[in-house]
Order: sequence, then C-alpha cells, then structure tokens
Amino acid sequence: MSKKQSISSAPTDGSKVQIFWTDEDGQENQSIGQYRSLDRLKVTGGQWDETDAGWWVFTDSSTQKKVTPTGWMPAGKSDESEENEEE
Repeated sequence: MSKKQSISSAPTDGSKVQIFWTDEDGQENQSIGQYRSLDRLKVTGGQWDETDAGWWVFTDSSTQKKVTPTGWMPAGKSDESEENEEE
C-alpha cells in the first residue's frame, strides 16, 4: 500500500503525481499535479519568472493553480483505491 511521502522526495522532472495540499480554507486536497521548472514554463511561451516555478494542479477542467504541497504519492495510487482492489 502506498503511503503519503514527504514532498521533498517527489520527482521534479515534470511527471504527474498525486499531491496533497491545503487550500485557503484549511481544507486538505488531493490532486494530480506536476512540478514545473522555470525552463519548462518558458518553453510554453509567455512571461515567466522564478516565482512561477513549483507545483501546479488543475482546480477544474480549465483552471490551473500553483500550490504548496505537503506530501505526495505515485499517480493513480491512494489508500482508498488500493483497499478496494484487495477486496
């Protein structure tokens, strides 16, 4: 069973992982996210600076948000889904 790991151990190569982050209301969220380096952001065009590098998630089908995650696990893995697979 995958366990939530320290965000410092998460891959920063642009691969998508399940991340845990807390919103402005103090609610913990779980989303697929990816780390985007400044170099990766600049390739997409637009004006980016070093403050834009970090962890990004989609909050809905067309809105992205930079977040500060508290942990991560491989994408597609959660304690709940693995418990269901074992039944």
